Amino acid sequence: MSMVLSFTRVTPEELDRAIADPEWAEGYLCDPDLPFCDLDKAWAGIQFLLDAAEVNVDLYDDGLPIDADCTLLGWDGGMVADAARALSATPFEELAGHYDPRKMTEAQIYPWVWREDVPDYLRHFHRELVAFFQAAAASGDAAIRSFSF
Repeated sequence: MSMVLSFTRVTPEELDRAIADPEWAEGYLCDPDLPFCDLDKAWAGIQFLLDAAEVNVDLYDDGLPIDADCTLLGWDGGMVADAARALSATPFEELAGHYDPRKMTEAQIYPWVWREDVPDYLRHFHRELVAFFQAAAASGDAAIRSFSF
């Protein structure tokens, strides 16, 4: 079983509709042509690094509930812009200084398999995350965070 997290870029109007109609949101998010950022299983490792660097972005908990299980959370334009600024201001090299396989394993940071050579795995997904939020913020868009397990 995999716990994966992704973000899909939506307009503010689409976010409002998703919040009002979660079933619509679930179907809409299946469109493969929507701009998205799939963090796969790297989200928890990235979050560990963000927390250690005191970057005020919570990939898992931030957002407005869309569905009852909170597998979908909405990020309005302001949240997207704030995240874009915070993520852009923190280069991965700064985050990598907080990479600690022992602490991550002890904290049971998913996927629980951390080694000395994994920072490149997280670097790739961090780069995608930053680019996603920069593009969404530049166009005034919102986002929907999806979590599946």
